[in-house]
Amino acid sequence: MVSFAFRPRLVDCLKAGYSRAAFLTDLGAGITVGIVALPLAMAFAIASGVTPQAGLYTAIVAGFLISALGGSRVQIGGPTGAYIVVVYGIVARYGLANLVVCTLAAGAILFAMGFFRLGGLIRFIPVSIVIGFTNGIALLILLSQVKDFLGLTQKLPDEFFARMRTLATHVTDASPAALAVGIACLVVLFLWPRNITTAGQALAAEAGDTSPAAARDRAIRNAHRRAVGILSRAPGPIVVLVVASVACVLLHVPLETIGTRFGGIPQGLPALVVPAISLGTLRDLVAPTITIALLGAIESLLSARVADTMIGDRHDPNQELMAQGVANVVAPLFGGIPATGAIARTATNVRTGGRTPVAGMVHAATLLVIVLVAAPLAAYVPLPALSAVLIVVAINMGDWKAFAELRRYSIPYRVVLLATFAITVAFDLSTAVEIGLVLASLFFLYRVSDLTRVERVATGDDRVAAFNVFGALFFGSVAKLEPLFDRNAVPETVVVLDMHQVISLDNTVLDTLDALRVDLGRRDGVLLLAGLNPHPAAQVARSEFGHALGTANVLPDLAGALARARALRGQA
Repeated sequence: MVSFAFRPRLVDCLKAGYSRAAFLTDLGAGITVGIVALPLAMAFAIASGVTPQAGLYTAIVAGFLISALGGSRVQIGGPTGAYIVVVYGIVARYGLANLVVCTLAAGAILFAMGFFRLGGLIRFIPVSIVIGFTNGIALLILLSQVKDFLGLTQKLPDEFFARMRTLATHVTDASPAALAVGIACLVVLFLWPRNITTAGQALAAEAGDTSPAAARDRAIRNAHRRAVGILSRAPGPIVVLVVASVACVLLHVPLETIGTRFGGIPQGLPALVVPAISLGTLRDLVAPTITIALLGAIESLLSARVADTMIGDRHDPNQELMAQGVANVVAPLFGGIPATGAIARTATNVRTGGRTPVAGMVHAATLLVIVLVAAPLAAYVPLPALSAVLIVVAINMGDWKAFAELRRYSIPYRVVLLATFAITVAFDLSTAVEIGLVLASLFFLYRVSDLTRVERVATGDDRVAAFNVFGALFFGSVAKLEPLFDRNAVPETVVVLDMHQVISLDNTVLDTLDALRVDLGRRDGVLLLAGLNPHPAAQVARSEFGHALGTANVLPDLAGALARARALRGQA
């Protein structure tokens, strides 16, 4: 019986004594994260094949609910890069209306996973699969931005190889203006934090004499230092979008913008819309729905674990999944797309002082205020600048050093990681995860079965054969018992299996042991089991094999089994 418990971490944080100082700290962190999330939400939405406001609505609605109802103190939710490829594929194949249905159904699955306390199962997914599909998604995001980065007008095919051929064919048609803006934005995004901070430190380190002129110079330098300090805290994506927009407007640069492609962003939130859902529609959308739910669960719990290491806390994975479920059910009703925990924004929240879910709720409120007040200004944002932001996100998202370190790991690890990566890039994420899990399971079964051993033990009696069995006896290792059926290799009529080092066995093994018992019985022989651990002993006792074998032939240790064998030999 599942004990339902719905207790957001917000409740615990507020009951623990939430002070005014804590609120001010969370307020500052939430505003900062909201500003950081603004360009990312728009960029993720555009790259996913939907309007920029869909990303903003997701960050507002889902971001608020994930923080308010989640199992982590500092998790920030919203649209993420991991969903770009999945959402784009669903929109291209099934349409925007069915994306809403997929997201709603995925939210229900996520809530059910948390309700039935399945949060811990996500940890069963090997790290090689996680790295493989994360790097694959990062590469696809990067490639998806080449069109806008170069200012190409050709429509790109959905299929990977066709898309690469199209890009290679039309790369010479790149717009010099778009390329110049994109490269400039990339340079600023990569160098902004480091150079601004270094300059600020250099100004702060200057010192002079105590004359009035020197005092004035120091005052000017201090003013510069304060200005530089403020600039160093400004998020790079916001700086890039603002500067690029102003420069393109003033210089009349002919570039495609959010306004020219989408008609700008409306002020305010959309009305609540409930889509029509039928069983036939849901049947067609099973695969993409499971993909959204699985990816959301993995991404959110990975983000929460990263946050735990940063603040020394431990999140509730089941509560987190339920919050993710609620968010993904509600957000699409307001024009949103799938949402999950965002690692980069969560880390920013922690670094800027956020320590309770209030910071995440403020982040959502900050985005809402921006949409209500300044949404029309987004129409001037050039798309090459947004593509530069996403290229940097993709580069930072991938664990690229994992490829360089592959030679240090086992062949199964390499095969699973590279297969997941290649299939994610060339085909789709759900297929990649499925094949990755199958490969990882097969390698695991092979490794476990390879560790299982059946070794003969000397008994000093030519009518009694004893074997020490070590490891896990299951369908993958049952072949290790087959030599016991060979009458030339095991001519003895009494066979003792010392199983005190067997950790588990399954029904396939029970059937094989029963066949061995029958085979020995045809020769007036007997099978004895010794030293069964609790789990294997329970399996044997419940089975038909156990009843046929008899409790007298199940001994507590090898010595007792050998004594039983000698007694049976004497009777014979």
